[in-house]
Amino acid sequence: MVGALNQTVRKVPGWVLYIIGTAYGAWLFYLGATGGLGVEPIEALEHRYGKIAFQLILVGLAVTPLRQHLRLNLLCWRRAIGVLAFFFALAHFLVWAVLDVQSLSRIWADILERPYVTIGMAGFLLLIPLGVTSNNLSVRKMGAAAWRKLHKLVYPAAVLGAVHWVWLAKGFQIEPLIYLAIILTLLATRFRPTKARVA
Repeated sequence: MVGALNQTVRKVPGWVLYIIGTAYGAWLFYLGATGGLGVEPIEALEHRYGKIAFQLILVGLAVTPLRQHLRLNLLCWRRAIGVLAFFFALAHFLVWAVLDVQSLSRIWADILERPYVTIGMAGFLLLIPLGVTSNNLSVRKMGAAAWRKLHKLVYPAAVLGAVHWVWLAKGFQIEPLIYLAIILTLLATRFRPTKARVA
């Protein structure tokens, strides 16, 4: 069954994911502009974009464990997943900055005075070099080893994004805590203790 699923995945090129992701982002914006997201469309759109970005980061982090433990190979989609995660993170930021806050001075004040905004902004800034270098040209210019090292910034970015969501949630909400636990579990699979050498 896993083999058949892997064959199906290989038949779907990454550009199909780009089209689906971009179309869905545009559809959400349309819903927000036409009243389809409720009485607080800007806040709803901001949260939807942020949640999708975080979910895509989670899926991107799950690619390696899925391949190692379940033999499910999504490597051919990992770049598209990462680029779409950055796209939705950027959309989340722009809705907040342009439609919600609407003032450069207030944006700066929020970053400095509201810890959950500070943490979220730090996570977003870590994603920028990843989004910019998610192309073959960057891999060739940087070299594969340096490129892979740079893209490990997704680890702290994911943790910061999870903490941002937990802190932002009003009252006790289990969903962001579950996502934080999943992120920490996925990261833990990448850091295995080194066995002591036998003298």
